[in-house]
Amino acid sequence: MGHDISGLVIHVFSTFGNMIWQIFWPLAFGLILSSWIRNLIPVSSVVKHLGKTTPVSLGFTTFLGMVSSSCSYAAASLSHTLLVKKSTVANAMAFLVSSTNLIVEMFIVLVALMGWTFLWGEVIGGLILIATVGFLFSRFFPQDVEQELRQHLEDAQPQKASCGMDMFKMKSDDSDCDMDMAAKPQSATMEKITKSAGFFQMDIAMIGKEILIGVVVSSILIALMPQDGWRALFISNDAGLPVWLHSFLDVIIGIFVAMIAYVCSVGNLILAAALWHGGISFGGVIGFILSDVLTIPMIRVYQKYYGKRPAKWMVGLLFVAILFTGLCVDAIFNGFGWVTSDQTVRALNQSGFGFNMTTVMNLIFIPASIWYYYLGKKANAGVGMSM
Repeated sequence: MGHDISGLVIHVFSTFGNMIWQIFWPLAFGLILSSWIRNLIPVSSVVKHLGKTTPVSLGFTTFLGMVSSSCSYAAASLSHTLLVKKSTVANAMAFLVSSTNLIVEMFIVLVALMGWTFLWGEVIGGLILIATVGFLFSRFFPQDVEQELRQHLEDAQPQKASCGMDMFKMKSDDSDCDMDMAAKPQSATMEKITKSAGFFQMDIAMIGKEILIGVVVSSILIALMPQDGWRALFISNDAGLPVWLHSFLDVIIGIFVAMIAYVCSVGNLILAAALWHGGISFGGVIGFILSDVLTIPMIRVYQKYYGKRPAKWMVGLLFVAILFTGLCVDAIFNGFGWVTSDQTVRALNQSGFGFNMTTVMNLIFIPASIWYYYLGKKANAGVGMSM
């Protein structure tokens, strides 16, 4: 008995370590990129391109998302940055969706794990979801809730009590401020890096606990829940339900599983393959993959960033958009007979260790992010912000 428990504990810790190893570099890259955008891109540029919700602005945010990070936590930070820079809520949410679901690395893993059918399902589903998000958030996100969101963002802007420094403008209104950074003159490049690092450290301080909780919960679920356990959630094809109702329930189940058992990055797709072979519909799989923006830890991040009421509206509209998208994809692919069932499933927990791309990127980003974090912590302490 004791041997079984110790083996289980080792398995949980092994899964946890593997997940951290897989998601570290894309998470670090996304948060660092967010800090640079927040510091370097002027508000006027974001307002010019993203201050109104149009087909052009949605296309632009889709492109920005595709070239950014695949980690949902980093994507949340980047979309938060766009809102700070006065983007519309619809554009920011479209960016959030595209940067987590329309990425090259995700496409590669999808083909390797599940085949080309799921790649096209993800591409078409992602585009439908972006259009739906743009429509729902521009038409149904209440004005008073958006005002509350904007006020929450404004209140969260760090100010130096004695100097009046606006960290989002990065301009000191008092040249006589006694700051540690002022005592040590820096080059223009190093000053920009230091200021950006301050934003990076603030993001880690704000959402770091939510990220850790999400990875811990995911690790435990993957380690303890056998594939048959996930399959027990699904409705049998022999239940005699109408096709549309069966599809509707499967998409709901896919979203629900994603919310409670989210696995970041590659692990998300591995679990999607297991769900597919467990009997969930094609639309249910796509709904599950797209729901990486609706996990419980992500919802907590939204609450931290935007406040409780705006977060509730965001979650509600994203849920409706993902449900609609899953049903559309299921109808399209089943209607045209594009869905196949000859995919091969792999184990839920695959080791990411070894000499590969993940290892190379982690060897770069682990020391870089540690240095960047402490640089930002020192910069924030220098302007009176201890986090």
